[in-house]
This record gives sequence, structure tokens and C-alpha cells, in this order.
Amino acid sequence: MSDAMLSNAIDRIKQDLAENDVVLFMKGTPNFPQCGFSGQVAKILGFLEVPYKGVNVLEDPDIREGVKQYANWPTIPQLYVKGEFVGGCDIIREMFQSGELMDQFKSAGVPIKDPRQG
Repeated sequence: MSDAMLSNAIDRIKQDLAENDVVLFMKGTPNFPQCGFSGQVAKILGFLEVPYKGVNVLEDPDIREGVKQYANWPTIPQLYVKGEFVGGCDIIREMFQSGELMDQFKSAGVPIKDPRQG
């Protein structure tokens, strides 16, 4: 990928992150994930009723490569909250299981359904 293409992709990533509190860069869409890892994170966000934007990296190879460089993280999916990289599938699953993910959303002011509060 050329420097100009990467720069353009990074600009679009930054714009998505600026315009949305929660962004999931994933393979597929929230309603139709196209890999198991993306599906797991989408399922967790759906369970918590988190409003988020899903970005299908399969539709845009520049975004797919750009987001890996942006976060310095080699895999997809990637979850961002308030512009900050939180993690990939394993990290999100562990944070969900420990309760840390719900706490992070709450401290960021993102509305969720917290299963710990029945």
C-alpha cells in the first residue's frame, strides 16, 4: 500500500472514531459477521445493547491494512471506545467475562445493559 493510500485510510479511520463512541472494525457486518472472532465481539456488544458502528474491513483493503497499522495490532476485529483501542476478540471476551468491559463502557459514558444488575 502506498503512503498516500495509507494516509487516506488513516484519515477515514480517525473520522469514524471521532464520529462514533464505539467502533468495531470487523470482517462482515454486525448483522452478518463473516468470521467467528468478529461474530463473538458483535455478539458481546449486542448482548450489552451497546450502540456501535461496525466497519466491514472486507469491503475496503486499505481500511483493513490501515487499521492494523493505526493500532499497531495485527488482527481483526478491533474494538475502539471513545477513540481508544480496547482490543481484539480474546481481550474483549476476557474483559466481558471479568466485568471490566462493562466498567469501561460506563466510565466512558457509553450506555449499556449491565447483566450484573439484573
